[in-house]
Amino acid sequence: MSIQEANDVNDETYMKMALGLARPTLGQTSPNPAVGAVLVKNNEIIGMGAHLKAGEPHAERHALSMAGKKAGGAVMYVTLEPCAHFGRTPPCAKALIEAGVAKVVIGAKDPDERVSGRGIRMLKAAGIEVEEGVCEEEALELNRMFFHSVTSRTPYVTLKTASSLDGKIATHKGESKWITGEKAREDVHRLRHTHDAILVGVNTVIADNPSLTVRLPGGGKNPVRIILDNHLRTPADAGMLHDRQAPVWIITGENGNKEKKAALEAAGAEVMTLAGDAVLIEPLLELLGESGIRSLLVEGGGSVNDSFLRSGLFNQIIVYLAPILIGGKEARSSFSGLGIGRLEDTAKLTIKTTETIGDDLKITAVREENHVYRNY
Repeated sequence: MSIQEANDVNDETYMKMALGLARPTLGQTSPNPAVGAVLVKNNEIIGMGAHLKAGEPHAERHALSMAGKKAGGAVMYVTLEPCAHFGRTPPCAKALIEAGVAKVVIGAKDPDERVSGRGIRMLKAAGIEVEEGVCEEEALELNRMFFHSVTSRTPYVTLKTASSLDGKIATHKGESKWITGEKAREDVHRLRHTHDAILVGVNTVIADNPSLTVRLPGGGKNPVRIILDNHLRTPADAGMLHDRQAPVWIITGENGNKEKKAALEAAGAEVMTLAGDAVLIEPLLELLGESGIRSLLVEGGGSVNDSFLRSGLFNQIIVYLAPILIGGKEARSSFSGLGIGRLEDTAKLTIKTTETIGDDLKITAVREENHVYRNY
C-alpha cells in the first residue's frame, strides 16, 4: 500500500468516525444540520464532538475545546463544510483559523447560501489545506432533509403507511388498531423524533383523537402537529389541543368558519389560512417552509396520501407491511381518491432499504427525482 493509499484509508476512518458522532443527533439539531467532527494530530485523536442543538456550539468547536492548545498543526475531519457566518454562534471557519489547524477534511459542501463555499475559501485564504468529498455519499445522505429544505425552501416530505400485505389500513368496519406490531409502532416513534412536523387529516383526528407525540423508552423530541382541515371540523376538545406536548397548527381554506377558528385558537391551536376552499399541497409546503419546517412526516389516511401522491410533492415513502390479509373493496386503503390515471405518470421510486422489524416488513423507497441532492 502506498503512502497516499494509507492516508486515504486514514481519512475515511476518521470521517466515518465523525459521521458516527453526528448520526445520533438527527432530529434534535433542526433547523441546523447534524454535524460531527474529529481532530487528529500525529495519528492521535485529540478532540471530537457533534453539534447537539441549534444555538449550542458546533461540532468543530467541541473538538477544538477538547484539544485545547494541541489543535495547532492538527487535521480537522468534519462532515459538513465549516460555517462562515455569524448566526446564533460565531463562524467555525474563523475558530479553525485562530486555533492554527493545518488541514481540514470535509465530507460535503454546505448548500446554505450563507456558507456555500465561503467556509472553504476562508480556510484556504488563511493558508489551511482543504480536502473535500471524503465519504461524500454518506455525508450527503446524513443531511438529505436539510439539503432539500435549504435548496427548495420547502420541507423534505416522508409519507408513512402501515398496512396489511394487500395495502389495507382498516377493515370494512373501520377497525385499524393494531395492524402492525409493537416494534414497528416503536420505529414510527423514532421517525417522528427525526422530523420537524407530523401531518394528518381532520378525519384522522375525528376518528382516532391521536396525540401524535413521540413515545420512546428514552423520551424524544415531539414534532409540530399539523392538521389539514378545509372547513375547521377539528373538535375543540381534541386531546392534542390540550396536552401542551407540542404546538398544533391547523391549516384550513379561506372559507373556514370564523367562530370555529376563534374556538380552536382559544383551545391552543394556531390556525393558518390558505387561499381557496381546499388546501393544496404546493402552497401548503411553501407555507411550512416559510414557517421553519425542514422535514415533514405525513401520517394521513388514504385521501391525504392521495393528495401528496397526485401532487408529486413527496421525497420518500416508508411502508410497514404486516403479514396479514384483509381484503374487501370497502376496506380502507393506504391510498384512496383518484390516484394516478396513467402508468407513465406514476412516481418512479428506488427501494433504498428493506428490513424486518418484529413480524413486520419495513420498506423505504425514495423518489428518483430527489437523488439530485447528491449533486449540491
